[in-house]
Amino acid sequence: MAGGDPALARRAWRALSELALDRDRKVAVADVLGLSWTRVLAVRRLAVEPQTQRELAERLSADPPYVTLMVDDLEKRGLVRRRPHPTDRRAKLVELTASGRAAAARADAILDEPPAELHGVPDADLEAVLRVLERLSRT
Repeated sequence: MAGGDPALARRAWRALSELALDRDRKVAVADVLGLSWTRVLAVRRLAVEPQTQRELAERLSADPPYVTLMVDDLEKRGLVRRRPHPTDRRAKLVELTASGRAAAARADAILDEPPAELHGVPDADLEAVLRVLERLSRT
């Protein structure tokens, strides 16, 4: 039977959003790492691949001057370093140091830990949720 109830879709989306935007979990990660949530996001983005500050600003939806301040702070903390861009002499790539990679891994470990309530959900229900989420992520 095909879906189509807009009210049901809104309820599902709100529940999913509340879980995904769990403020307590963000605060916990920021506290453990001693970084603001935005800096945590920057470290996690850089864990995927080195980026220019402009690319990082775009991905974080942040102003470039603010990203410069963030990168300066992360560099002082020993989490990132700047290096010459291989194809653009005017740009620098920002990459994680070993400490930065460890911080990103620690953030991921905390954020990837499901809520305790999810451990009691039957596998068939989790598989159904996963199918829906994977369908949404492809669109």
